Amino acid sequence: MLFNSLHFAVFFPVVTLLYFLLTHRARVPLLVAASCYFYMAFVPAYVLILFVVIGIDFIAGRLIEPAQGARRRWLLGLSIVANVGLLSFFKYFDFFQSNVAAIAGWMGQPAPFSALEILLPIGLSFHTFQSMSYTIEVYRRHTPAERSLVHFACYVLYYPQLVAGPIERPQNLLPQFHATHRFDGDRLFTGLRLIATGLFKKIVIADRLAPLVDAAYTAPASYSGADLLIATYFFAVQIYCDFSGYSDIARGASHAMGIDLMLNFNRPYLAASFGDFWRRWHISLSTWFRDYLYIPLGGNRAGNGRRALNLLAVFAVSGFWHGANWTFVIWGLLHGVFIIAELTFTRGKQPAPGPVGTLLRFLLVFNLTCLAWVFFRAADLATAQLILIRIATAFTSNATTSLLGPDALNFWLCVTLIAALFLVEIAGRTRGVWDVLDEKPRWQRWAIYYLFAITFLVLAFTAPQHGAKPFIYFQF
Repeated sequence: MLFNSLHFAVFFPVVTLLYFLLTHRARVPLLVAASCYFYMAFVPAYVLILFVVIGIDFIAGRLIEPAQGARRRWLLGLSIVANVGLLSFFKYFDFFQSNVAAIAGWMGQPAPFSALEILLPIGLSFHTFQSMSYTIEVYRRHTPAERSLVHFACYVLYYPQLVAGPIERPQNLLPQFHATHRFDGDRLFTGLRLIATGLFKKIVIADRLAPLVDAAYTAPASYSGADLLIATYFFAVQIYCDFSGYSDIARGASHAMGIDLMLNFNRPYLAASFGDFWRRWHISLSTWFRDYLYIPLGGNRAGNGRRALNLLAVFAVSGFWHGANWTFVIWGLLHGVFIIAELTFTRGKQPAPGPVGTLLRFLLVFNLTCLAWVFFRAADLATAQLILIRIATAFTSNATTSLLGPDALNFWLCVTLIAALFLVEIAGRTRGVWDVLDEKPRWQRWAIYYLFAITFLVLAFTAPQHGAKPFIYFQF
């Protein structure tokens, strides 16, 4: 089920109403049933995979908690292997097969095995990582093993963040399922406001940018380097609004029921360093890799050379997590290189940059981030190479198509929306815009709410393409 669909517009109020009408004992089973229904709206049979993950890690947690020594480590290892194996089978088997087939072909031999060509279950990477975090935290004795299978199933299945996060930790989410939540009108209102914010980002901005980005990246040879550069900037905004919009809706839907999910995005494009960017972008994933891979590898405790290798390994795995394609691995490695270079050139105490220095750092981080986005968005390495070459020769490359196309008004509307987005992000860099608005007189607040609603409706219904569009991160 898509958050931006009429299906969800009915599902959300019905589930939320039932949640508060039922007794505390019945609420978690309701959420499990509703979450199964939510997920089965995509491919019903794939909910069985979730049941396998739930069964493996529920049993693993109960066995790990009392275990000691080598047995404890072996149980954790078996749980991780089972989870990673399941993820690898569905997500990476065909990738490895295609690479093995290419090597075999280069050696003049037939491919040793065939591709499975199976459809990747929606959000498999997300709920696998969330389930793994549970067994790891139980192993580290940071959280007790869950005694209730239904509550643990809700932890893995919980519909607001089931498909694209945030990737929660058990010590944050599981206790909230056990707590009693009473209806709170203020929480419902702020939850609905978060949902509206996410829908605006997704439907009005991301989905309006999508046709322009898709056209340029589908046929880059037809566009000039300048057009491809603009399309890359557009994609940077598209993926941010698409993914952060999903996170806003997830947090809002959960907040309305009294359950708080972690903040997943914190104005990442205002970062003036790559380290800061990754403290602001997809926070739940970056902290997952930090806590469960980077630090266990040694982190920054084993010298600069080892730290550089650890960073490259983590970012390569992070890129591979996003997709079974070498483009994603290069995207991850580029960010690893950016951070290593940043750490190398800023080693030791540095004076705080002035306004000009901060602006230059912001421009550098933003543009290099957009450079990496080329590999993330391109279908393959050859396409990414072509796009970068044409961007580098922006004033000499020929073009048969213009990004402006027949609808220049829509193009400039996209530019206006992006400018407005950055102005709102800058204005709310210390305090959220909605938080500031809460302090205004009621007539001002509601005037802005009505203006926001009218703007949303006008821009949503005048979009170039209609219908609910899947979120980008569903493919991961």
